[in-house]
Amino acid sequence: MNLRIKKMEERRLEIPSCSLFLVYAVISSFFAGSTSDVILPRSPAEILAGGSWDLLQRSVGVSAMHMQLLHNNKVVIFDRTDTGPSNLSLPSGSCPDDAVYDCSAHSLLYDVVSNTYRPLSLLSDTWCSSGSLDSSGSLIQTGGYGAGIRAVRKITPCFGNDDVFCDWTENNTYLSFRRWYSTNQILPDGRIIIVGGRRAFTYEFYPKNPDKPIFNLGFLAETRDPLEENNLYPFLHLLPNGNLFVFANRRSIMLDFVNHSVVKEFPDIPGGGKRNYPSTGSSVLLPLWLAGETQPTTAEIMICGGAPTGSFLKAAKTIPKVFVEASRTCGRIRVTDPDPRWVMEKMPAPRVMPDMIMLPTGDVVIINGAANGTAGWEDATNAVLNPVLYSPDEPDLTRRFQILAPTRIPRMYHSAALLLPDGRILVGGSNPHRNYNFTARPYPTELSLEAYHPRYLEPRFARVRPSVLTVEMAGKMSYGNGFSVNFVIPAYGVYGGGISVRLIAPSFSTHSTAMNQRLLVLRVRRVVQLSVFAYKADVDGPANANVAPPGYYMLFVVHRGIPSEAVWVKVA
Repeated sequence: MNLRIKKMEERRLEIPSCSLFLVYAVISSFFAGSTSDVILPRSPAEILAGGSWDLLQRSVGVSAMHMQLLHNNKVVIFDRTDTGPSNLSLPSGSCPDDAVYDCSAHSLLYDVVSNTYRPLSLLSDTWCSSGSLDSSGSLIQTGGYGAGIRAVRKITPCFGNDDVFCDWTENNTYLSFRRWYSTNQILPDGRIIIVGGRRAFTYEFYPKNPDKPIFNLGFLAETRDPLEENNLYPFLHLLPNGNLFVFANRRSIMLDFVNHSVVKEFPDIPGGGKRNYPSTGSSVLLPLWLAGETQPTTAEIMICGGAPTGSFLKAAKTIPKVFVEASRTCGRIRVTDPDPRWVMEKMPAPRVMPDMIMLPTGDVVIINGAANGTAGWEDATNAVLNPVLYSPDEPDLTRRFQILAPTRIPRMYHSAALLLPDGRILVGGSNPHRNYNFTARPYPTELSLEAYHPRYLEPRFARVRPSVLTVEMAGKMSYGNGFSVNFVIPAYGVYGGGISVRLIAPSFSTHSTAMNQRLLVLRVRRVVQLSVFAYKADVDGPANANVAPPGYYMLFVVHRGIPSEAVWVKVA
């Protein structure tokens, strides 16, 4: 049996059929009339398969424009520094110098485990900036606006009592070019590439080479719309051959960043719409299936959402504003094929400004965003409240998209989402205004944090949910070597195979761009039962740094479609 089809069969679990119509009626009445936004119709069977939502914090004081998970299970959250005072105070006596517009905090450190947070200090404007974890697990945060447009900021995870002292350090003149709306990707050698930005048709590296700090990329100049500039926050994905996939507007290339040449140009994505800011769509590199020392046979990119040509001008420059319906298409392309072609599919609803988050199961959650308009100040309407689950390996095309349980909080421009180690999706932000505005309707500035719980977290799956006990070489997993994972399954007799071990790189999330997001499906050579409930899996690690750039990953054990909580491992 085909491995991926077998995996899908193993992950399908029975859904109780009792009271489905009653549940559907209750939930429909709960949300009816709560907003004027889009709640997608769902069948009764989907109600119990749609997951659930949990409000974590009504306000953390800062709107989450940018988020990054660290390997100490803390999330760095920050906005821009020129929105006016936030609702989070800096510690007494720690007001920064004149580089900051006010003495409130515009950044915070959120503790996932305790659901608490504390303020951090920023010294330069991080508006529409970019970021990536380096190989040591520190967040390297680049660019922004004004005095921050050439800045590099760094925050290193701290543990124990030292955590209260961790904060940003900054160098405001490090970058060689202005980086506003650029995108970052960690590379096999541990460097970080920083690509593009507003009127920035170049790329550079961190750490930089002083002999040649900057490189031209004509592709970015070619893809820029003079009026709408639909090539900002270009999509970047490191491919298993060591080259970089770069997508902007409707076009994409394979870039050899070592020899600074374009290796291949791919066909334009079909349709007349644009996919990058401000016609903001989102992208993922679909799971890479590894087999010991061999390279993955395929690498496939998926891009969803966006807006038709001219949408930004109609929303931003027309009085009254005209909100054009967003794109409802997704495109997939196997960039490793000899003759790559886009294959198009349709989402259940149009969506602009979506976030695409990889789950440990290999499925993709499409979350946040609107049905009409584009990114920009008050330039979108009709928030789409339902996430959508996309199953890339589902052979029945009519079942690939599933509509999930809706939130009650619209997440529009300047919202963000990321995967947590316990399998939840953290969601925050939404501020489609130039400053903080808590009275605007229908989309006020949003300071809350909430979590979406995929259905695999439901209590009825607890008996088959694995728990990781130990991971061999978790502190330093070397390329090309195998390792073992010890885990338990709480219910006796439920194990029937179907064990998978997966690595997920934590992403830097902003503007519908999950920078550095990556899911690796490792080869499990064998599983041995150690006791009534305990098992040991022998696993082949990543073969090289092209497949798994150095750094920290979340390791999940997945049993019959139900993932464990993650354990942090370092690939070096």
